[in-house]
Amino acid sequence: MEWEVSLIEWLQANFGGIGTGIAKAFSSVGGETGVLLVMMVVLFCYRKKTGMRMAVALAAAGVWFPMIKSLVLRVRPYITHQDRVKPLMKVEADADVMDIAAQGYSFPSGHSASASSMYFTLARDVGKKWMWTLAIAVTLLIGFSRFVVGVHYPTDVLAGWALGLLAVGFCVLLEKTVKKEWIRHLIILATALPGLFFVRTRDYYTSLGLLIGMIAAIPFERKYTDFKDTRNAFAMILRVAGAFALYYVINTLLKLPFSKDFLNDGSMASYLVRCVRYAIIIFVVMGVYPKVFPAFEKTGFRKNNGIQS
Repeated sequence: MEWEVSLIEWLQANFGGIGTGIAKAFSSVGGETGVLLVMMVVLFCYRKKTGMRMAVALAAAGVWFPMIKSLVLRVRPYITHQDRVKPLMKVEADADVMDIAAQGYSFPSGHSASASSMYFTLARDVGKKWMWTLAIAVTLLIGFSRFVVGVHYPTDVLAGWALGLLAVGFCVLLEKTVKKEWIRHLIILATALPGLFFVRTRDYYTSLGLLIGMIAAIPFERKYTDFKDTRNAFAMILRVAGAFALYYVINTLLKLPFSKDFLNDGSMASYLVRCVRYAIIIFVVMGVYPKVFPAFEKTGFRKNNGIQS
């Protein structure tokens, strides 16, 4: 719609260097690294139960939005309107700006869906007014940043927010109506599997792998690992830093048997390898890695036995 292009064009022309820099920062907060950081901090440093809920809602939104993108096929504004919209942040920085296969489709905004699913799940669990205010503010700023940098139209962002809220509401409804957790998780997985028949984008197979890994990790952690919440600041830092280091190491090792060309060729085989890779990564990080947490409690000036979640 013309008003969307005009709005993006006006914002890019009038936001200035500082405003654009702030928009880029919030856009990065809503990206993969920023989302994983917040999730790991909540899961390993605040409250395990809340972190698990966030992970499931986030993974649900993560598989739904690429499915919708593959049906709507809306091209990004900096591709369709290259004479008016600047690509201040490309989806794939090392790819040609006009490469639709690499840059992906626009509707709905994945960053907006991830932000609303994650932060509103957190706000619901915390139940404090300040947390609701923070969740709304961060979600709005992440979404707003996406069309300032030219990656999305405003309606992409609105749809992303709605999809994230739908993921939260769906998870809450399942908790209230389906007693067994494994059945709830299988229902969410069932909503994601149809994408195997028509989605051919990396974000879908990444999120599907994460969802499968989480579904396996949650009962495994509860039965065999059962880590406790902590208020030891040094232990918190080690937990999160170790999770990121492990994530990087496993991801690197699992890529070694395959050529770079194969991993990036867009074939179904490469996508399935990607799905399996991320399932293994998140299973180890969420289910197995916390087994070392008791050793972290011996660090720093304050020791405790953990706080039961």
